This record gives sequence, structure tokens and C-alpha cells, in this order.
Amino acid sequence: QVRLVESGGGLVQAGDSLRLSCTASVSGRTLSSNVMAWFRQAPGKEREFVAGIRWSGAWTRYADSVKGRFIISSDSAKNTVYLQMNSLRPEDTAVYYCAAKLSGIEVSTTPRDFGSWGQGTQVTVSS
Repeated sequence: QVRLVESGGGLVQAGDSLRLSCTASVSGRTLSSNVMAWFRQAPGKEREFVAGIRWSGAWTRYADSVKGRFIISSDSAKNTVYLQMNSLRPEDTAVYYCAAKLSGIEVSTTPRDFGSWGQGTQVTVSS
């Protein structure tokens, strides 16, 4: 199992930026997850894919709603994945979750394909 810890959420105004971090750890063995992703869930809505990346950083994928505004990156030496969020909008308000896909290299957008999840970090964007 992979333990994921997110940080970096907060309250900002529309147009501001935030950077989320997700640090992964596995006790007793080397981290083997090939794919990491960020999802978000707003009140009353289903959890939705935001961005995903292979640990190598060579392949990324974004939801249409965040393309051109959000950037996902990884630092394998630190076992950390980042989500740089720019030009934030009120509709970006949600709890953001980091997730690890424990097998395969496809950057899936489906929550059930990810076996480990962080506790979530709240992002609130005021207008």
C-alpha cells in the first residue's frame, strides 16, 4: 500500500495561484506506482479527474477544464507530485485528492483505477 499526504490547499481569490504537493511513501519497499493523478470533488458532485502523470514525467494528461491553467509535475527523488494551479476560478473550488495507480502505465482518468488515495486538501476560490 502507498501512503499519500497532500498539502498546499487554501483560500484564494479568483485569478490567484496555488501549488499542491503530494508526497508518497511505502514502508519496507521501493515505491512502485507508475502513475499519479489529482482528482477533485466539489460538494454534491462526483469525484473528477484533474491531471495525471507518469513518475518519469514524460507523459501527462489534463482535464479540458484545467488545460492551459494547471501544470502537473513530479520529482521522483522526493517521491512528490505537484499541481501548479494558475488563473484559479470559483468553479475550481473543491477538495483535491492525490491518487496512485499501482499497476500499469496508462494515465487513467477513472477513480476506480487508482488504489491509494490521500486525505484530500481543500481549495476554495472566491470571486
